[in-house]
Amino acid sequence: MGKPLAITRTEHSSEELRAFASRSRDGARVRRLLALAFILEGASRTEAAERSGMDRQTLRDWVHRYNAEGIEGLKSSHGPGKPPSLTEEQMAELKATVLKGPDPAKHGVVRWRCVDLRAEVARRFTVEVSERTIGKWLRKLGLTRLQPRPFHPKKDEAAQAAFKKTSPAW
Repeated sequence: MGKPLAITRTEHSSEELRAFASRSRDGARVRRLLALAFILEGASRTEAAERSGMDRQTLRDWVHRYNAEGIEGLKSSHGPGKPPSLTEEQMAELKATVLKGPDPAKHGVVRWRCVDLRAEVARRFTVEVSERTIGKWLRKLGLTRLQPRPFHPKKDEAAQAAFKKTSPAW
């Protein structure tokens, strides 16, 4: 059996901890608060842990956290998550690339599709992502995957206007 579990913070009674637990929306935090309330009422570490659905060692860790930080220390914390694949500067460069459009001679396409942008991101930034991620990035940048109808790079506006004037359909 381990050493007796001592809660050194005395600003809250077991009733106050139960009241905090009743107002909390975080289920894990409720379990921790109730376990501490059991200990303040004189229950053993094993009994308080079993009643709260946790291991004795886990309860001990939460008591130490409560002693150091108080009720705020019992919050469930989440990790920072996966770091972004592209930096802010790279995202700005990607947006400029999309707005500029592809060079047919260099890229071999007349409009950007997600699959084309995926290849361009891999070439420029050496980052492999899915087409779905490219679509998410476009939405994040305030762009849409909908594209205007592509036009031929050698299009001649004057020739089109002359044709419209002489065409019998017009």
